[in-house]
Amino acid sequence: MKCFYSLYKFLVDIWQNKMLLWDLTKKDLKQRYIGSFLGILWAFIQPIITVGIFWFVFQVGFKAGPTATGVPFILWLMSGMFPWFFFNDSVIAATNSVFANSFLVKKIVFQVRLLPIIQILSALLIHFFFIFMLFVMFIVYGYKPSIYNLQVIYYLFATICLVLGISWITSALCVFSRDVSQLVGMCLQFMFWGTPIFWNIEMIPGKYAWLFKLNPMFYIIRGYRDTFIDHIWFWDRTGTTIYFWILTFIILLLGAWLFKRLRPHFADVL
Repeated sequence: MKCFYSLYKFLVDIWQNKMLLWDLTKKDLKQRYIGSFLGILWAFIQPIITVGIFWFVFQVGFKAGPTATGVPFILWLMSGMFPWFFFNDSVIAATNSVFANSFLVKKIVFQVRLLPIIQILSALLIHFFFIFMLFVMFIVYGYKPSIYNLQVIYYLFATICLVLGISWITSALCVFSRDVSQLVGMCLQFMFWGTPIFWNIEMIPGKYAWLFKLNPMFYIIRGYRDTFIDHIWFWDRTGTTIYFWILTFIILLLGAWLFKRLRPHFADVL
């Protein structure tokens, strides 16, 4: 019962601070690219160039043809890369959210646990563009929008919940040790190569495949491909759906508990 009350209180805090969160989100987007000639356009240019490099290497260099379902490789790659960009950028930015907004930590009226949401919202706004781009690319290749595409909303929500739980843990620890942000970056690199983004899980022998499926981003990446390519509802993935939400709920509880325990000491350290 206490967990549900905490969740309710958290949602109320978001609603009551919605305008402040929006203003801080816009400020964060401007500050990220302040001083650069292209400004916020870099947020879109860099991921597009990354996708282009992988496409060139694997489709032009290694001659990767269409997937087993006949979908062009570039569409299959984009539907895996774009959600990863959102997850990766959100976690990295949210890890430093408390430290970067130390001036707000000392304001008693501000709910410090909302700080990671600012970074998540910043990444989400950029991710909306890439979702739109994904729709456009599928249409260009002759794939019409489907009702299955609506479940992208569900996978977005799932990703946000996962990132929020992780960021409460990492942002709280980062206040006491800046090495945490470096460690998070290394873990994300390892996690990237352990997630079937530009390789297929079917390439892994069955006795080892379950290890890769423990990665929560496996669920998200496959979910995006289910949404845009395979047309499978998330409730048809019963086992992995239950596993993902149990793990995410545990991460959220752990993150909320750790952040609450360490919050009183933030001002002293900062």
